[in-house]
Amino acid sequence: MSEPTKHSANRTRFHENRWSTDPTFYPTARLAMEGPVERYAYVAALAPDQKSRSDALLVVDVDPASQSYGEVAGQLNLPNIGDELHHFGWNACSTALCPYAPHPHLERRYLIVPGLRSSRIHVIDTKPDPRRLEIVKTIEPHDVFKRTGYSRPHTVHCGPEGIYVSALGAPDGTGPGGIFLLDHYDFNVLGRWEVDRGPQELAYDFWWHLGHDTLISSEWGTPDKIEQGLQPDHLLSSGYGHQLHVWNLRKRKHEQVIDLGMEHQMVLELRPSHDPNRTYGFVGVVISLKDLSASIWLWNRDSGKWGAKKVIEIPAEPAEPDLLPPLLQGFKAVPPLVTDLNLSLDDKWLYVSCWGTGELRRYDVSIPDNPKLTSVLQIGGIVRRAPHPRELNLRLNGGPQMVEVSRDGKRVYFTNSLYAAWDEQFYPEGIRTWLVKADAAPDGSLHFDPKFFVTSNEHRLHQVHLDGGDTSSDSYCYPS
Repeated sequence: MSEPTKHSANRTRFHENRWSTDPTFYPTARLAMEGPVERYAYVAALAPDQKSRSDALLVVDVDPASQSYGEVAGQLNLPNIGDELHHFGWNACSTALCPYAPHPHLERRYLIVPGLRSSRIHVIDTKPDPRRLEIVKTIEPHDVFKRTGYSRPHTVHCGPEGIYVSALGAPDGTGPGGIFLLDHYDFNVLGRWEVDRGPQELAYDFWWHLGHDTLISSEWGTPDKIEQGLQPDHLLSSGYGHQLHVWNLRKRKHEQVIDLGMEHQMVLELRPSHDPNRTYGFVGVVISLKDLSASIWLWNRDSGKWGAKKVIEIPAEPAEPDLLPPLLQGFKAVPPLVTDLNLSLDDKWLYVSCWGTGELRRYDVSIPDNPKLTSVLQIGGIVRRAPHPRELNLRLNGGPQMVEVSRDGKRVYFTNSLYAAWDEQFYPEGIRTWLVKADAAPDGSLHFDPKFFVTSNEHRLHQVHLDGGDTSSDSYCYPS
């Protein structure tokens, strides 16, 4: 494992000298909503071919009062080619205030950035100047393999007692996938999280109900079934994930399987309630083998037992075969392909990305088991190719993919690249990437900001996080 320079090492251990709580740590979601507005967005930028250049982490100015609003204000090019950055996260967040594992002297400063294809993890400093990023530590693949038995790190969440990282599989590309931990202070790999994994084999996302000592995990597929693209035979034989797993968070033991049914393939993004008193959340299913629809499911605990039910179904759209990529021509339809979702901090609004049809949907989920669709924004899409108001004559491709919401719930940011090998299958002409912003009104409507349209000729844009935190970066241990 490579170590930081002497200068960087001093900064990595700066926590010892901090005697006040980071002001971006909030005890409750309500207090987080009242915090300062974001100024910068950090965006994972992927090299399309993973050969000609390295990936980068971009800093985008999101302050409307700034002269460089909607422009790239900083860029860190990574030193290696072939990382394929994915769902990065903060070293520390509001979970540092949790009473059973408090770390009040940590600081939200470092981005933990995993390379899904390389299994390399970069620790990136965002201070003192958030526009000038610097790598302070690199965790090489062999350290991940040796200490955890896992590979292909995917998602990072800052937990109360360490930095949690999900991994899709084993070093040889098979399973099982799971979760491992990094130390809060020196970012060393601590080891595999699971003590008893039970029947769990596939992995993807994970989140928790901190007030109930429960972790929920979801399923995609093992690396050998995703890295070269979607495998139709594997999909049609229901080989991708279709289950949720319930774990005892403190004991690190598997407790229950929630099977959504084998036709519901690729159970991906998890979004639990932000109130630690509540025991429900939403998960997206990419595709149904029955009719190519996508769906959103509500998980909940009732009388001590966890279960899930479908609360939203989004149908496929009929299309002429010559408008479709080869993978879909036989079906004569465009599947919605729900690949991300996000939940506002007040637990009222759910945002759903339909990467195939080119839609961002907003639902009122004040009553969680009875969502109401309130707005749909169209941009890109396999067939639709809807433009952005900034350039109405430019037909766009890709579709809403990674979506991030500001803490106050008023702004929504989203990008259009999923994963290189899968981009090529569903958008074989090559994705022309973009990052856009929508304003979310209290009445449930969504409107594009016509001044905010970020593109790149060198990279494809994926994960977005906001300085100071956002709706998918933090968890809260105290009720609002």
